Amino acid sequence: MRASHTPLAGLAFAFALGCSAPIAAASESWDAIRASVFGSKPIHDGHGVVTLDAPGRPEDMRVVPIAAKAGFSDGRTIKTVTFLIDENPTPVVAEFKMGPGRDAANLAIDFRVDRQSDARVVVEASDGELYMVSRLIKYAGGQSSCSAPPTGDPAEIVANMGKMTLTSAHPGADQAASPTRPMAELRMRHPNHTGMVMDQITLLYTPLKMVSEITVAQAGEPVFTATGSIALSQDPLIKFDYPRNAANEMTVTFKDTDGGAWTRTFPLGPES
Repeated sequence: MRASHTPLAGLAFAFALGCSAPIAAASESWDAIRASVFGSKPIHDGHGVVTLDAPGRPEDMRVVPIAAKAGFSDGRTIKTVTFLIDENPTPVVAEFKMGPGRDAANLAIDFRVDRQSDARVVVEASDGELYMVSRLIKYAGGQSSCSAPPTGDPAEIVANMGKMTLTSAHPGADQAASPTRPMAELRMRHPNHTGMVMDQITLLYTPLKMVSEITVAQAGEPVFTATGSIALSQDPLIKFDYPRNAANEMTVTFKDTDGGAWTRTFPLGPES
């Protein structure tokens, strides 16, 4: 049974409670999700503003890379970037509130995709206008990703929880279109328990314990604040671009629904 659709602001509590395609491609679930998350606001075809990249048939439904690039050339900036997977228990899988003055953004996240579903990216401009693109992700078989147990030794998972790595890269061939915005890759060690995994010995469900918030700042200037969900993969991975300035450090904080909070400051190169 599907969990009820709830806006992203309630995701931390809602679960305990559950190449781009045209905008016309809509699942049977989409109308209800759209009304719940965006109300009656019009959503424009995002082609020319947003591109979405995701595998048509992933090798592993537990780790599906979904990437979005967005940009405005008319003076507007990006307010939020929202990722949705229609048939997931919580369809809104992540929302990024971007730092000030961002006329372009490049984001890629590893998600759990529970079954065949349309994946969507909705970008909100600084004037409040919404733009969307979507892509169908086909079911690759195997156990439902939201009820699949974490991989690895449980003791090691607990011991490593909260650890982070951040790899930054200066613009190269793959970033030629945006030479002023380097890319970074953030890995957070966390099982991101969905609350849907049954222990085969005790027959009890592992309690929900998900990454609920991620903030990234560069010398005190916000790069983004992201709201998570049960759809983030185990040991969530986020790739993102950031403004190139004179800052020599980047601070990352992430929190989970169990009260955990971890912060680490990473050095950046002199040209970051």
